[in-house]
Amino acid sequence: MVSIDDLKAQRDASLAVTAKGAPTRTSNQFFGVGPITDMTSDEVDGRRLRFQFDAWLEENYAKVDDRGNRIGSFTTAEIGRSMHRGYPADKVLLDMAREIHRYFEFPKKNKMAIGLGGGHSGFTVSILHLMNANNPDQKIYVDTPKPESAEGKAGGFFRQSWGSQIMEMQKFAANGDIERIHYSEGEGAIPTAAELSSMGIKLFVGVGHETTGATTYKESEIIELLKWIDANPTEHHAIIDSTSMLGAMPWSENVVLEVMDKCCMFMPFQKAIGGISGYFIASYTPEALVLMNQNQKDPAWAIPRQLKIAVPADPKEPMSSEKTWELGPIYDPAEHKMLGGIINTFSTLAFAETTFGLLRAEKSIGSARDLNKRSIKNRQTANDWIATNPTLELGVTDADNRGAAVTLLKVTEGANTDPAIHADIIAKSKQLLGYEGLTHPNGQHEKGLDVARYVNAFPGTPGDYRAWIGGLRPVEDVIALLENLEYAYHRAKIVVLEELLAKEGVTFEASANDASGKVRQDDQNKAYKVLVADLVGLKFDANGNPDHSEVRAYIEAKGGVFHEGSITDDANLETGKLHFSYQPNLSTEEELLPQTDKGQYDATIVAATFLPKASEFKHGGVRIGAGTGNMGSDSWGGGNGDGGEAALMNTPSFNSRATAQMAMKALLKVTPDLPVEEMHKLVCAGDFDTGKDLCKFPTEKLEGKKLAVIGYGNIGREVANLGKAFGMEVSIYARARHKAWIESEGFIYAETPEEAAKGADVISPHTGLGAFNAETGKFANDSLVNEGVLNALNDGAIVVNYDRGEVINIDALDAALTSGKVAYAAIDADLFKNAETGELSGPMVPYLTLVDRHADKLELLPHAAADTEHVSRVQGAKQAVDQIFDAIQYKSIMNLKGDLPAGYTDAGATTVNGVGKVTSNALASVASEDKTAAELRKLTEDMAAIWGALSVTKDAARRQELIDRYGAQLTLQSNKYITLVEQLGLKGPYG
Repeated sequence: MVSIDDLKAQRDASLAVTAKGAPTRTSNQFFGVGPITDMTSDEVDGRRLRFQFDAWLEENYAKVDDRGNRIGSFTTAEIGRSMHRGYPADKVLLDMAREIHRYFEFPKKNKMAIGLGGGHSGFTVSILHLMNANNPDQKIYVDTPKPESAEGKAGGFFRQSWGSQIMEMQKFAANGDIERIHYSEGEGAIPTAAELSSMGIKLFVGVGHETTGATTYKESEIIELLKWIDANPTEHHAIIDSTSMLGAMPWSENVVLEVMDKCCMFMPFQKAIGGISGYFIASYTPEALVLMNQNQKDPAWAIPRQLKIAVPADPKEPMSSEKTWELGPIYDPAEHKMLGGIINTFSTLAFAETTFGLLRAEKSIGSARDLNKRSIKNRQTANDWIATNPTLELGVTDADNRGAAVTLLKVTEGANTDPAIHADIIAKSKQLLGYEGLTHPNGQHEKGLDVARYVNAFPGTPGDYRAWIGGLRPVEDVIALLENLEYAYHRAKIVVLEELLAKEGVTFEASANDASGKVRQDDQNKAYKVLVADLVGLKFDANGNPDHSEVRAYIEAKGGVFHEGSITDDANLETGKLHFSYQPNLSTEEELLPQTDKGQYDATIVAATFLPKASEFKHGGVRIGAGTGNMGSDSWGGGNGDGGEAALMNTPSFNSRATAQMAMKALLKVTPDLPVEEMHKLVCAGDFDTGKDLCKFPTEKLEGKKLAVIGYGNIGREVANLGKAFGMEVSIYARARHKAWIESEGFIYAETPEEAAKGADVISPHTGLGAFNAETGKFANDSLVNEGVLNALNDGAIVVNYDRGEVINIDALDAALTSGKVAYAAIDADLFKNAETGELSGPMVPYLTLVDRHADKLELLPHAAADTEHVSRVQGAKQAVDQIFDAIQYKSIMNLKGDLPAGYTDAGATTVNGVGKVTSNALASVASEDKTAAELRKLTEDMAAIWGALSVTKDAARRQELIDRYGAQLTLQSNKYITLVEQLGLKGPYG
């Protein structure tokens, strides 16, 4: 019996193998047999494929009137409504046959039968027509072991079924003789040409390779088979199951072409390229077709009507007339026509999907020759990976016999020798590879990887897993599959070992996860300290002080501790907690460094306060707001977050709307330029006649005016949206990567600031300062709005700069105000005053030089547009608190600026609903709400259905019927969708 210590050691070894977590996912999780896959990478890709198929079908199958004019298209819905004869069903069938025959390079002399049912039906049809028990000279070779022999039983029923059907046909036929059948000693073995001839073989049946045993024929064996056929082509026939051979023939091209030319083949075609099941195709040589007709002159058995290839030449005399394949369900590639019809009703859509799938595979992969090469490459990739892997080995030991479409893998790591335990591990590994997942004895659950469904090996085959790795798959999928098999095996082994240990009283604690499944990574024996060095509430409380109570309550509700003032007594702090020190009056370097230069605080939250370079916060910092220029600490490498050991974060978008609204307020103050104060006085004095006096006060509305927005950040986009709401034409300058998003929202994209400003009546920059250039001592966006930009404006334009003072060139603005090019300028920029000397500093100072000359054309504010808004500050502070908790407790960084420190994970970005970029977190939040996601799905599916029908309906009267029936619904659904998307904050650029 294995000892407890040994079980623990095995568990530790598997933990070490899987320590890095799950490998890369496969692009398609279906590795089982058929339909194998259409190689869609995910659910979205699969659903799009259905729409692509609909569009392809409509494009290729036209409705024409009796004059030959195209008047519309057949749709999936129409063809699905029992259209299985006549046009377009006959054309769909012919198109499929043509494309299959062309793509796989069957020679035109060979004809192709099409029948209903899968691979076994194709096999049965072929054997019924090619084998004749009345011919004592026809000996048969089957490349599988004899049914119920020791070798046959090891393969299970499925692999014996081929040979047993042949045996039963000979056994129960009046003139049959089972001794005419020769079986191989192993799966897929082909004797030499001389050996086949010496046995008197006339019919070779190849069914023992590839699919179940993951084997293929060696090129040397195939050459011998071809040599045997060439020795007597009129009497030597080979019928081969090609389910797994098409596109996966690992031989030289000339040998492949010879096989296609000289051998008969049957297959359920959906397994060859993917598609809908329910039919087979079989390619027959001219010599084989002659044999079929000969056999029907003296048949050994009755062939069911639905399986007949050779049918009565005279339908009025079905019993006595001659039987011939020339009227059967045969496609003649030379004439491109069906010689007869398919018995029973076929699925037109299945045939159409096959053609579509084949053309799609050709477009993405290439020819059948390319498919073969990819299959060979995938097989070699598996060989190479396994060669250096200690856990798995290939089930087929002979490299030349390994299949290029299917592979068998077995676990060989030698720590476990108990078959029952091994079987349990394999079974559980498949749960993890699928969607079920694994649950440990301590209750901890590992979600299913969903990377490899149905990878079951057939009983008796030398393997634990079987997977389809043919040429349709990218080589990356083969590597991902193998890595996931290894990972899943070891994770399953951990669970099984823990179950065994639990019976011996040995248990393991579950990870310290929270309700969301996140694992705590902070030190529970440490008290973490966070410095809050700015106001987190701007409204006054009952005592006349800025009210921070809402943020304090939020911290305490999360389990944190709020401290008024500095924290000096670390010894008495509760461990395992985050302690927030609220010191909003800290401002200067002299005040900050004594508390922060030695890492006294682990993290920090600030808004406007500038953090000195020497301040130290090992667990990160958050700036309440978008820009991070004030975050000067070397802990994260300064304001850009480039380097350091800690993470720099921000809370973008909280004050974006406040800033944009204040910018619009500045604009509305001067335009439309109705003198409301003067008119108010006249009205109050009773000195105004509406009918006579209104003409004295002409104005122009904002609608139709042009607004130039420089920058497409959160605030710039909000200003643009407000301008559009007033009916303004909005032109936006931003980097070229934003062009598609800008245009998608109905704005005009400009490649330069000058282009945006050309003919504009209002300009509003929102770029921020940009990167600092140490050589010039200036920021990248200093004087971005220069003389050229201002001169491009319409005369009498308005400038609103609620961004950064430096963005506008002062001299250029002075000149524009003097000339009248600019009629009014509203500026909001920082202004600081030294309490002792009264000296002024900050970006507002240069604007003060314009006051004497242009006082009546200026409005100057001390950067008050956003930083006076209480709700924005509180909400931003709450998010900052969340980010600090996540950074310390889970090493998860939200809204990262700059570099991600080692050991941390990037949790993406988040913004205020509807402001700025749509983020993955925002989409995830909406998708997690089942009712909302279902409503969005219903709306879009309804719209897609109606628009799809309208686009394909060419008849004007019929289209009008659809509009009358669905027009109101389409408009209503469109309105609902637009409204819901805006409410959910899903409109805008994606970041």
